[in-house]
Amino acid sequence: MRGKILVVGSSNIDMVIKSPKFPLPGETVLGGKFFMNPGGKGANQAVAAARLGPDVAFVAKLGNDIFGRQALQQFKRESIDTRFITVDPDNASGVALINVDARGNNCISVAPGANWQLKPADVEKALAEADNNTIVLLQMEMPLPTLEYVIRESHAKGLLVMLNPAPVQILPPDIYPLLYLITPNDTEAELLTGIRVTDADSALDAALKLQEMGVTNVIITLGEKGAFLKTETASWLISAPVVEAIDTTAAGNCFNGALAVALADRLPLEEAVEFACKAASISVTRMGAQSSLPSRKEVDAAPALEKKKLS
Repeated sequence: MRGKILVVGSSNIDMVIKSPKFPLPGETVLGGKFFMNPGGKGANQAVAAARLGPDVAFVAKLGNDIFGRQALQQFKRESIDTRFITVDPDNASGVALINVDARGNNCISVAPGANWQLKPADVEKALAEADNNTIVLLQMEMPLPTLEYVIRESHAKGLLVMLNPAPVQILPPDIYPLLYLITPNDTEAELLTGIRVTDADSALDAALKLQEMGVTNVIITLGEKGAFLKTETASWLISAPVVEAIDTTAAGNCFNGALAVALADRLPLEEAVEFACKAASISVTRMGAQSSLPSRKEVDAAPALEKKKLS
């Protein structure tokens, strides 16, 4: 039986400028292209999952403004269960200002707005309806007390909890043992463990440190190098397809949404990571956040990737 996915997190409007290079402090860079896209780590992951599989619900808080109304309509078009999305009358919807350079790299500033008003009470109903067939996917664009509440309650109900620790916040030590899976990138892994991740060996060291902290399974995403997986019994290096990246804005969100779908489909973790790497590699070949997210047909048609078992 296919699992359900419950995403709790942020929704933003992304205002993107693609220009030849990032400006230095005090510098103005001309020649950029501007466009707006729906975004936010939670929303991106919910949309990524919904395009790849059914039964996705999203818990978020939007502003009572045009951006919030547009986001809600977009979620409905993606067949996401929006019953648990609430509107904050006092705060604007979240906004992200994104610069993308000629190589597809990005830097992002976020004004959280209504996202930062997401409270434990806003999540209670969704968790009450969740059963043990539910995977809970979380990021850190929400208040820390809300994140902790969702993790503790989800674990108490026997739900699998996936945490994408971005942007990194330091969690209480007793939270890590409640996580089925954590998915930092190399930079986030270093911030969490103090171990610089540059290759498979250092990724293993960081993953072991996270397991010592209590996490059951660790996936460290390595960009164009693929992803490193450490389970309780084995470690794997899964390659990434060679593509020409033009915008990496939502690659991590795409990876996590796809990973949740693969786990809901009951794939083994190493195959789930392969599926997620395929999805993320497609997303970086397109501009924007949600506009870049692939369909199930596209991911299923992608060629198989090398999965190297290291131990």
